[in-house]
Amino acid sequence: MSESKQRQVHTPELKSKVGLEAIRGTKTVNQIGLEYGVHPAQVS
Repeated sequence: MSESKQRQVHTPELKSKVGLEAIRGTKTVNQIGLEYGVHPAQVS
C-alpha cells in the first residue's frame, strides 16, 4: 500500500497575506501562488 500525502494546512497569517496581495492587484494570481506556495485557484 502506498503512503497517502497529508494535506497542507495554511495558517491564518498566510491566508491574510495572500488575500491582501490579491486585493492590492500589484501581482498576478500566478505570481502570488508561486511566491506563497499555493495553487493559483486558491488565490482567487
